[in-house]
Amino acid sequence: MKTKNNTVKFIAMAIAALTVTLSCSDEFLDRKPEYSIDSDNYFNSEEEYRNALIGAYDILQSTYVNVILGEIASDNTVSGGESANDVIGWQQVDEMTHTPVNANIKNVWDWMFAGVNRASYILEFKDKTDFPNKPQIIAEARFLRAYYHFELVKWFGGIPLKGDARFELGDETRIPRSSKEEVYASIENDLLLAIPDLNATAPNVGRVTKGAAQALLGKVYLFQDKFAQSAEVLQNLINVTGGYSLVTDYNTIFEEAGENGPESVFEVQYTDVEGAGFECLQCSEGNVAVGFSGIRNYSGTLFSSGYSFNLPTQETFNVFDNADLRKNVAILDIEAWAAQTGATYGEGYKHTGFFNRKYLPRKRSETSQGDLNLTNPNNYRAIRYADVLLMAAEALNRGGIDDNQARTYLNLVRRRAFGDTNHDINGSGATLTTLIWEERRRELVGEGHRFFDLVRTGRAAIEIDGFSSDKNEVFPIPIEEIQFSNGNWQQNPGY
Repeated sequence: MKTKNNTVKFIAMAIAALTVTLSCSDEFLDRKPEYSIDSDNYFNSEEEYRNALIGAYDILQSTYVNVILGEIASDNTVSGGESANDVIGWQQVDEMTHTPVNANIKNVWDWMFAGVNRASYILEFKDKTDFPNKPQIIAEARFLRAYYHFELVKWFGGIPLKGDARFELGDETRIPRSSKEEVYASIENDLLLAIPDLNATAPNVGRVTKGAAQALLGKVYLFQDKFAQSAEVLQNLINVTGGYSLVTDYNTIFEEAGENGPESVFEVQYTDVEGAGFECLQCSEGNVAVGFSGIRNYSGTLFSSGYSFNLPTQETFNVFDNADLRKNVAILDIEAWAAQTGATYGEGYKHTGFFNRKYLPRKRSETSQGDLNLTNPNNYRAIRYADVLLMAAEALNRGGIDDNQARTYLNLVRRRAFGDTNHDINGSGATLTTLIWEERRRELVGEGHRFFDLVRTGRAAIEIDGFSSDKNEVFPIPIEEIQFSNGNWQQNPGY
């Protein structure tokens, strides 16, 4: 993640109850380990809590797969790649043929639970040592656990919960899956506890703010159709917490100079400083989704080559009015771009002629380190202020609270998109609801939200080819987890 300015470097921290033992030969049997980390000798200082928190933040890097796979699962994009066998798990999700045997879906489960466990480790020992800044650290840990839990409940429905404690080997046979409602209640509780102890301004770039926690809580309420609660917390963020604004030029948001700008409510930090491979938990410090989304065999200006996954469709390109300034920022028409600039490119599997321009790899200096497709430094804008405005508009409208204010928030987004007031919306009721949903698609295309928006609003079976109702609303629990639980966890219906 980012190391420039005051940014915390989110390095991988092996914060687990491990003991490094020596040889088992007789001469060493009575010797004590030279080094160990466990609950008896850790969390004794602010530095140790801070290091554990860095470990909990680090898993955010792995959410690159949630974003790209969330787009592929929707009607926004197709899988792409080199061939039908290139990242087969993504191909299956694109075609809605995925099963419990899918390594890429398992990645989401494994990585998000790793984040839960790292955050829960801090919370398990939240009362062990006192120091002045501890409330802030505990609040950040609660936000992070809520974030990871929210990803898990979106993808898998009900999951096992253990409160403020780590999962241990054997828990899979003892702790049942909680209901979706219980998971949401846990998320709400973590965020409600976190908000009072978070600052409106982060102590370091990339760390959680009060506004980020409020935005996530508003989103969690919206996903449960708790419109009054969602509207209240989001309007409090807009009117009271403050500090956020729409960037005038939409084109600048997704460039490096636009990272952590006034529209960024919560942003996952990436860097090109170091990287490794795909074999470990999250070795790469870069945004791997960017390289995957890149133009195949590209040679030309501005962009770098990539693996041509996550390809927007013609239908997605067509949802934009030609006067919409977001159209060519969100989606790259490669034929038009090649004709304009003289660039050349190759065509991969399911080639559509379009690429997700927001997260295409940009050209970098010769001093950039590592595999360029593993170390792209493009931050992920996890929650933008435009998203907050559109969520507030939806909550106000669908809750029957205030259509006039809902239109105001919606039209703020549209005025930035068109550069004028001539495209303001005047609808109300169900018509306004549809217009808000359509605006969410245009504003947030390529950012990993579309599939879950369609599911939560009951439109997925209509919009997504191959989607089966009462099945594909969630993804299957990985087969290994079902087997390890010895029948304690039931598979999601239809899988």
